[in-house]
Amino acid sequence: MKFVDIHHDQWHTVGGEDGPVSHPPIKSYSLLTLAQWHAVREQWPAPGTPDHKPVGVIVSNDTDIETLEADVPKLSLVVLNFPKWVDGRAYTQAHILRSRYRFQGEIRATGEVLVDMMPLLKRTGFDAVVLRADQDRVAAERALGFFTARGHYQGDVQVTKPVFARSV
Repeated sequence: MKFVDIHHDQWHTVGGEDGPVSHPPIKSYSLLTLAQWHAVREQWPAPGTPDHKPVGVIVSNDTDIETLEADVPKLSLVVLNFPKWVDGRAYTQAHILRSRYRFQGEIRATGEVLVDMMPLLKRTGFDAVVLRADQDRVAAERALGFFTARGHYQGDVQVTKPVFARSV
C-alpha cells in the first residue's frame, strides 16, 4: 500500500481562482473532476501514443462507476472518496474497477480513511491511501499485516477463490 503525502504528490488538480476549470489543459499528472474529464476525454491522447500524458479522475462515492468503463484504458489514477468512514460505497467502486474492468492503474482512497480500514482497502483493490490527518502511518502499515490470505473465507480482488475452494 502506498501512503500518499499530499504535500509531495506528483498529481495536481486543475483549477482556477473560482474553482475547477471546465476545459482543463492537457498536462501530465492532471487530476480532474469527473465533469472535467468528460469535457476533455475525447481529445485526450491514448496510451501508447507519443502525446499521451498520465491523467487521473476524482470520483465521488455516489457516482455510478460504470460511467468510467470505456475510459479505463486512458486513466492512470482513480481517486475514490470516503466522505464518512462508515460509508463503504467506495469499496464497491474499487472492486468493480479491478475485477470487472481490469483497471491496472492506481486506485487511491481519500477522505475519512482510518487505520482500521487498511485490510479491507487492500482486499477491494486500493493500492494507495491518503490517511485522515489524525491517523498514524506506522499503525496503518501494521494493520495491513493483521490478516493473511488464509485468514479470509471469501475471495477478494487478488485471491478470487474462497479458502475452502483453494484447499481442494
